[in-house]
Amino acid sequence: MEDILYLVAAVCFIFALKGLSSAESALCGNIFGVVGMFLACVAACSVVDISNLSFIISAMLAGGVIGVTVAQTISMTALPQLIAGFHSLVGLAAVLVAFAVYFVTNAEGAITPYGFSKLRFLEMGTGAAIGAITFSGSIVAFLKFYGVGGKYKIRPTLNVFMIFFIVCLLTYFAFSESENAFALLTFCSFIVGVTLVVPIGGADMPIIVSLLNSCSGWATSGIGFSLHNDLLIIVGALVGASGAILSYVMCKSMNRSLQAVVFALESEYSIARQATKTKAFRQGAPEDAAYILKNASSVIIVPGYGMATSQAQHVLKEMSDILTAAGIRVRYAIHPVAGRMPGHMNVLLAEANVPYDEVFELNEINRDFSSCDVAYVIGANDVTNPAARKDSSSLIYGMPILEVEKAKVILFLKRSMGAGYAGVDNELFYAQNTMMLLGDAKKTTEAIVKAM
Repeated sequence: MEDILYLVAAVCFIFALKGLSSAESALCGNIFGVVGMFLACVAACSVVDISNLSFIISAMLAGGVIGVTVAQTISMTALPQLIAGFHSLVGLAAVLVAFAVYFVTNAEGAITPYGFSKLRFLEMGTGAAIGAITFSGSIVAFLKFYGVGGKYKIRPTLNVFMIFFIVCLLTYFAFSESENAFALLTFCSFIVGVTLVVPIGGADMPIIVSLLNSCSGWATSGIGFSLHNDLLIIVGALVGASGAILSYVMCKSMNRSLQAVVFALESEYSIARQATKTKAFRQGAPEDAAYILKNASSVIIVPGYGMATSQAQHVLKEMSDILTAAGIRVRYAIHPVAGRMPGHMNVLLAEANVPYDEVFELNEINRDFSSCDVAYVIGANDVTNPAARKDSSSLIYGMPILEVEKAKVILFLKRSMGAGYAGVDNELFYAQNTMMLLGDAKKTTEAIVKAM
């Protein structure tokens, strides 16, 4: 019965992953995921000692209450922090399970039901190492998203050496079965998680979140091998592989190599050039923007993290409804790394009930900016910066961008003239066809709606 439940749960998780690949099927995918997790919990409870069942059910209920509470109270702005926090818990769970398996193996020796071999110690060591890196790296990402701490330069050679040292420790532990080697392996992995993520900054953070997601999956899979649990192996592989593929796709979208992101490779010359410039720019009022929008025939809205921080998605939908009712074509352009995590903007727009057929990815809509009357950019700084195409010394050079500079008029909403998350000044602010609308994006859009 246990094997059948695990098999059905694994199939549910596969369908869940498939459903989450598009906004239209995301709800169905979530339902599959919930059903799969429920079946997995039932299967796990069916084989445990009855004397321990009360403790397990109590822990599950406590976790469920915490999960429901967090889901109901978390704001859409804080979704990246939430994801990073969840990743850290998966990593910590992998470490704790690995230690539990290690001490059970040592206590029972050859009579353990899981067998006794060098491969078994290699599996639990791998799970603990990846889990520790995931835990500490996710904690650092969580803090960085909240603005705690900054970006500190750490030489890539240090991280390369530490990773090599961890591999050597892992090999030694597999043959020696030493408790001290296991503890040192885990401790060094915790350190590597910190040193890998601390130097990451700017537009690379969404890739790191995706990579940590992948690591949490591989940690789960490693622990699955240690426990001889097929479902953990399958689910971990699904999460690990999908996270790795997403990281690759995002790197490709930014014209960055994965090793350059992971080891924070960038030239000192590029960093020195990223000072914010002070130039003359054209500032407008909401009434000016309302007049321009009402006289347009096509408008492309480009949401970014500024929309998330101001929670402007609902009033933005209200504005687009007014424009659509007036016969003006409205579309939304989404960059793969807009916001602080993959799909951040899509989630916000879905919350505001923006129709899926009005939302387009970069490669689908970029060619339309040249024929667009107005580009309404709401906090999307780095992903619209022409320096990515024109300035070879720029930190973001080579990253594919939304080519909003080709629109006839650009309405750019920002709190200030400061640089974006990558710390790169945006030449678009000073273009002749750009009107800056400084202030809170939600309040500014509300004023525009009122004026229209």
